[in-house]
This record gives sequence, structure tokens and C-alpha cells, in this order.
Amino acid sequence: MTAGIDPDANAAVLVDAIEQAAGEGAVMLFTPEMSGLIDRDRERAAGSIATEGEDRVLHAVCDAAARTGLWVHLGSLAIRREDGRLANRAYVIDGSGAIRATYDKLHLFDVTLPSGESWRESASYAPGERACVVATPAGAMGLSICYDMRFPDLFRAMSDVGATILSVPAAFTVPTGQAHWHVLLRARAIEAGAFVVAAAQTGLHQDGRATYGHSLVIDPWGKVLLDMGQAAGIGYVDVDPEQVTAVRARVPVLDHRRAIPPVEIAK
Repeated sequence: MTAGIDPDANAAVLVDAIEQAAGEGAVMLFTPEMSGLIDRDRERAAGSIATEGEDRVLHAVCDAAARTGLWVHLGSLAIRREDGRLANRAYVIDGSGAIRATYDKLHLFDVTLPSGESWRESASYAPGERACVVATPAGAMGLSICYDMRFPDLFRAMSDVGATILSVPAAFTVPTGQAHWHVLLRARAIEAGAFVVAAAQTGLHQDGRATYGHSLVIDPWGKVLLDMGQAAGIGYVDVDPEQVTAVRARVPVLDHRRAIPPVEIAK
């Protein structure tokens, strides 16, 4: 997806995708981080960010899910919390249009890149306070968002409580995407013996930023089953839950995990 600065236009793209995916036999659709709005002009964006109860994109997606019977992992939306701060919040919506789970991004991206790009998520967003695993037609799914992928302890915690599929919606910058996107996501799949689904923003956005694209689905062995490159659109993958069982039997790292003792600093 190449989301822009108009939530209604983004909602229309999402609804079309839901109807297309459902019509072509999909069971679940995954969308990128910030599917409802990408706008780094904070003053302009503020007028488009609503509370959960008033968010037009969320309501449009829930209505489309209910109409088609399709489950949707809405990668994330910018949501105004009751305390006035913003949350980067993911939603899992079932085929009746009901919200089954939410997750607020735990790790916020604050950095100045060598290219001159500067990102300060913490200037606008509050970090989440919990991890989440939710039952879906694709399996027990652990939720994360973009920068979270660099923190393997989160994925270990989710696989420890039964996650067999890990969702990583993202809006990755181009330089970091070229360097780290594939290798980090393959590592998360291999470490957990789980599928990874990473729906990504792609291309040049209305606010001037560029995102890396390459939406991926990776199997528990670390094989890339789908790489959508830089094109926007829909890709399809059949996920076999038995593959998780087979890989975890072949390399039983989950059974061998131990609590890490205190680190000794040798002198």
C-alpha cells in the first residue's frame, strides 16, 4: 500500500482490497503500518487523527469485514487516546466486523539517519504497555509493528505462549529496508519456528517520504514464500499450520529455551 494524507482515500483503498481478497477466496487480509494516514506534517495530520470510536478508517474496515466475512489485520492506525496522546495501534478484526484484539506499538523509532532523515515517533506517540497474541484463522498470532522487529525478546515472549504466526506491519525507510528488512524478518521466523507476515508501505507518499515495500511472508524454516517487491497490491499465500509443528520438531529451540541468568562482567 502507498497510503497518503487523506484518511477517506486510504479507507477506500482498504475497502476495495477487502472486497477483492474476499472475492478471490482469502480467509484473512493483512495491511501495513499506518494504513489510515501517512503524513509527517504534524499540524496537518492532527486534524485527521480521531479517537477509536470516531475513526472513519476503522469503521469502514470493520463494516467491510462484516459485509464480506473476511478477517482483517489492520496493520495500524494513528489513534487519539483518552489522555490526548497518540497511539500507533494495530487491530485484528473478525469476519463479523468485531475487534478481536488491539496492540499499541511498544518500541518507538527515534533516530537521525546519515541521509539526513530524522524521525521522532516519541514526540507524538505514547508507547504501548503490553504484548498480545490472538487466535485467528491463520493460527495464534503475535502482534508487533515495524521497529519492534529489532527486539527479539518480544517475539520470544509471544512464541513462548503459543504464537505460530507473527505479524509485522511496517512503513520501513528505504536505507534501513535495503540493509535489514529481509534478514531481520527471516531471523524472527527462524528463532520462533513460526510464520512471519509483514505487510509494508511502499513507494513515494504524498507527504514526501519514501518507504521500502517488499511485503513478505516467511515460513518457519526462514524461506521467503512471498516478496511483493515495490508494487502496491495484494499477494496471496497458503499457510500450512503443520509446517510449524514439523519445523519445531526438527529444531526444538522452544523446548530448549532457558531463563537467562545474570550476566557476569569479568574483570
